[in-house]
Amino acid sequence: MTTASLVQRRTLPAGVAFTGAALAFGSLYLAAGAPTPLLVLFEREWGFAPWVLTVAFAAYAFGLLASLVVVGSLSDHVGRRPVLIGSLAVEFAAMLMFVFAPNIGWVIAARIVQGLATGAASSAFTAALVELAPERHKRLGGILGAVAPAGGLGLGALLTGAAVQFTHQANLIVFTSLTAIMAVGTLTAVLSRETVSPRPGALAALKPQVSVPHAARPDFLAAAPAHLASWMLAGLFMGLSPSILRDVFHHSSGLLNGVTAFIPPATAATAAYFFSRHPARKVVRLGTVAVLAGTAIVLIGIAAGVLPLLLLGGLIGGAGFGATFSGSLRAIGPLAEAHQRAALFAAVFLVAYLSFGVPAIVAGQLVAPLGLLTTVLWYGAAIMLAALVALAAQLRLP
Repeated sequence: MTTASLVQRRTLPAGVAFTGAALAFGSLYLAAGAPTPLLVLFEREWGFAPWVLTVAFAAYAFGLLASLVVVGSLSDHVGRRPVLIGSLAVEFAAMLMFVFAPNIGWVIAARIVQGLATGAASSAFTAALVELAPERHKRLGGILGAVAPAGGLGLGALLTGAAVQFTHQANLIVFTSLTAIMAVGTLTAVLSRETVSPRPGALAALKPQVSVPHAARPDFLAAAPAHLASWMLAGLFMGLSPSILRDVFHHSSGLLNGVTAFIPPATAATAAYFFSRHPARKVVRLGTVAVLAGTAIVLIGIAAGVLPLLLLGGLIGGAGFGATFSGSLRAIGPLAEAHQRAALFAAVFLVAYLSFGVPAIVAGQLVAPLGLLTTVLWYGAAIMLAALVALAAQLRLP
């Protein structure tokens, strides 16, 4: 039996490989959202300062960014499979670090390793989903690339919140399950076919760089402030909402923490799917308006102490988040050649996760001198300003 026939026998059918890639991609973000309800629990158990909570949250984003700028375009040169297999194996190790973490230092280290794995995999998975999709489902591949991050983040927070509320070993249950999921995802990547041919330049691709093809630059630049606004809103709900619920609304329910963090990314995933048949640029504009309106409602709810308004604002803003992110990916994706695609998506994720992590860290440092309420209100005002800039930029596109 020839080597070629052995490879052929060990390769998953196209539909199975595509489904497996989508689930593995979503599981990376499910794992990323999982720690949110646990961080307040860790704070109570281990007694660290409140600002450490935002560091633990944002450490993931910084690990992701470091990985993204170094290996974000590597799969364009060595192929998708090697990058995905390596990334999922590193994510597997991060899940074990969470399982055995004895203190917040280990949790922060696990978040960094988790970010490194997700950053390496994100652009490769986004490109692979388009390339693995059967011909009649190519559009679905692009949709899943936009839906999986938001949907995974929300579902991870929700499931962990339920585990915190109804069990006494939430950390062990959540991260043992995710360890098993990552093992299956790694096996799926091993058995899937390669979708691009290797080409020279792998070592040069490791040099930190952001690459946006000339044809994609107008849409990329116009979408950048929209990413800033929408991912800052996601950071508010994923990183700061546990503290807001405890200190502003005086709730400490793990399930409520999970539900609050779940709403924006869940509605983002739903909106990304719902608007997938509408013109991409129009979707980005509508999404930006929704982020602006949702943030305003969130701020009113927090200032007035009305929890339903916070949740309603998260619902509306989350839908805007999904619309802007999915619409921008659909707008720029066709403007890149196959060998440029991973580098382009790496640039998008770079903007997204700078917006996700850096403002949350800054906000965490400002809580002590300014107070949580004042910090959150200024944070929300910054989101609204970014959304207004984004809307103006979108309206100037031809």
